[in-house]
This record gives sequence, structure tokens and C-alpha cells, in this order.
Amino acid sequence: MDQAELNTEQVLKRDIPWETYMTTKLISGTSLQLLRRYDNRPESYRAQLLDDDGPAYVRVFVSILRDIYKEETVEYVLALVDEMLTANPKRARLFHDKSLASEDTYEPFLRLLWKGNWFIQEKSCRIVALIVSARPKIQDGIIANGEASNSKKKSTSIDDVLQGLVEWLCEQLKKPSHPSRGVPTAISCLATLLKEPMVRSSFVQADGVKLLIPLISPASTQQSIQLLYETCLCVWLLSYYEPAVEYLATSRALPRLIEVVKSSTKEKVVRVVVLTLRNLLSKVAFGAQMIDHGLPQIVQSLKAQAWSDEDLLEALNQLEEGLKDKIKKLSSFDKYKQEVLLGQLDWSPMHKDNLFWRDNIKNFEENDFQILRVLITILDTSNDPRTLAVACYDLSQFIQHHPAGRIIVTDLKAKERVMKLMNHETPEVTKNALLCIQRLFLGAKYASFLQV
Repeated sequence: MDQAELNTEQVLKRDIPWETYMTTKLISGTSLQLLRRYDNRPESYRAQLLDDDGPAYVRVFVSILRDIYKEETVEYVLALVDEMLTANPKRARLFHDKSLASEDTYEPFLRLLWKGNWFIQEKSCRIVALIVSARPKIQDGIIANGEASNSKKKSTSIDDVLQGLVEWLCEQLKKPSHPSRGVPTAISCLATLLKEPMVRSSFVQADGVKLLIPLISPASTQQSIQLLYETCLCVWLLSYYEPAVEYLATSRALPRLIEVVKSSTKEKVVRVVVLTLRNLLSKVAFGAQMIDHGLPQIVQSLKAQAWSDEDLLEALNQLEEGLKDKIKKLSSFDKYKQEVLLGQLDWSPMHKDNLFWRDNIKNFEENDFQILRVLITILDTSNDPRTLAVACYDLSQFIQHHPAGRIIVTDLKAKERVMKLMNHETPEVTKNALLCIQRLFLGAKYASFLQV
């Protein structure tokens, strides 16, 4: 059977030769007694054993994973631990019992992440993520597994564990060990671990944020909806961490989040995206971009729907108020400047609004025509047909509305660049390049008759 398709139920049907392991001194007599008592017993019976003597069983499981390398046995013990934690995730606290202070409870799971087959990797990832999340906070010089923080004993520190986990998770997002389960497993684990400040920091340093962006995409199947939800949950957790926010600002994250919130009907997905947008609203240049992407109208549409989640309704109200405030503060020319400086132009209403050009034409003279110079540079540097078309149109608007428009544009060597675009393969670009050249040659008096 393909190891990747193994499941816990199948693995737990195996008969493991514990007596042989004791004979060869791979497990102790005490371990054998505990295993005989626990193995192949009903869930209710095992639950009582764990309630009475949980740390002792954890010690046995960890020592087997540390000392025995036979794949079938490793899979079996991982399945036992996974079953134990699935039945009651709070049992992860057993791994931090003070009686286990001398045990390196993390090391076997961290090692198996890289050395095992997919079944072993997946179980190790899930288990170690739960153990990490269940660790008690540092108090009075005591670290997570009960060992004194100034102890010189060699063991895997929590920093090593988190670093190792982040490396493995990023590797899964780049080159999944399993074609269909590698990425969902990694994202699910990240959604738990990104609550940790150190994981956020390591994840950003490992350039992990860019690996999430392609996964922010509208979903239809139950499986893909869960993956989308957990990906957005990761982005929401990262929206509290400034270095991650800076990366998100330079990526395609915002338009993708807006596309998801616009098209999703799953309440939990909408909630986590709205909460993320609310967090990002006050950061960097997100406010202006949200307005340009039509988010105020989308929020109004979302508010009109019958959501049952009160947190979502409150977040929508807060987002709506925040956007209204941004619109008031952001003058139309500030928005325009931002669009040009980002080098991504689109047919937002101001480009064709003659009132905008009449009111703001003098603003183009600021900093020695900085915005006009950037607009002309875009003609050389952009590969996006829409951006090129809008840039040509905006130049034609400047020529028409500025008293010295023709002379300034000619002095800045824009004519040659626009003329090259008259042979562009995209009709939208050639049409607006032609309009720009006509206005340049005809002058404002005649050019005012040329409309697109």
C-alpha cells in the first residue's frame, strides 16, 4: 500500500511485537507493562489510563520514537499519539508535565518531519504543533517542558522547534511531499502556529508570506473552502505583525482578498477576510487601494446580506466607518498620485473626469512635475496594457488642460515614447496612444473635440 494513503485506523490494526523489543532492550520492562495495559483497549479504558498516569504513557511513546526506527512501529506509535490527542487535544499538556523535565519530548517529532514517509510527516507535524501550542508560559525561570531555563542539559529548545517547523512548513508550500495533502496540512498547521510571535518573525524571514498569496483565491469545493479559510486565517494573524504587513502591501494580497470577500458565501471565510481588511485599513497605503478596488460598495452589499455572526456584522460596520473616514481624508489627487507611484493604473472614474483635471492641473507642477515624469516613465517600464492605455490617456488629459501642456510634454521627451505605443498589439493601448498624439499635435483648441 502507498504509505501516503495510510490512515490511522489501518495502522492501528497492526500487531506490534513489544515483547521482542523488551528482549532486545529497546524498551524497558515498565514500558512493556504500560503498553500491554494500553494497547488494543477501548477508548474509554485508555482515557482512564491517561487520566491516572498520562505522563508515564507520554514517556513511553517518546522513548519508542527516539530509540526505535522500524517504520511500522514508528507509524503505530504516532497513530496512538494522534488518536489520543484527537480524542482530547488538552492531553497535549501531558508532554509538559514536570516529571518529564529530563525528556526531550520535541526531538523525535522534529526529526521525523524530515526523515519519514508522508504518514509519518503529517502525524509528526500535527502532534508537534499541538504540543507547542499547549506549552505553559514561562514562569519563574521555568521553560515549557519544566526544565529550569538556566539548565545546561542539552535538549531541543522551543526556538529550535519553531524554527524547524517553519522551515518544514515553507518547504511543503514550495514542494509538497504529498500532491493533495501537503499544502493543506502545512496551512492548517500554520493557522495554529502563527499565533506565536516567533513563528510570525521566522515565517516572514523565510519569505513565507509570498507562498500564501496564490492560495487566496475564490473556492467552491468543501476541501478548497477549508484551505481558503485557513489561508485567510494565516493572513489575518500576520496582519498584526508589521514586517508581514509591509510585505502584503507590495503583493497582490489586497485585490485577492477583496475578490474572495466579494464572491464567497461561506460566513467564516467572509468573517476572517473582513477582520483582516479592518486591520489593514490603517496600515501603509491600504486605505487608498481599498477605495480604488471598490471596497466601500462591496461592504454595503455585504451588510445587506443576512449574516448570523455578530462579530462579522460589527467588523463590517467598523470597516465601513473606517473607509468613509479614509475617503474624507484622501483627496482625489492624493489617490491619483498613489496610483501613479505604484505604477498600476486602471480606469477609475477620476481619469475621465474633466472636473478632476481642471481642479488639480496645477498640482501636477509640484516637485518639478514629479508625477508627470513618473507617468512618462511608466510608458517605458510597464508591461501591463491597461496601465499603458491609461497613462497615454492621462498624458492627453494633461496636454488638454494645462496651458503649457504641449510644450512641457514635448520637453520631457514623451512624444517618442507614445508614438512607439501606436504599434502596440493591444487595441486599447493604440487607441489611447493615438488620442495622445492627436492632442499633442493639434493643441488644446482642437483637441477638446477629440473624445474617447
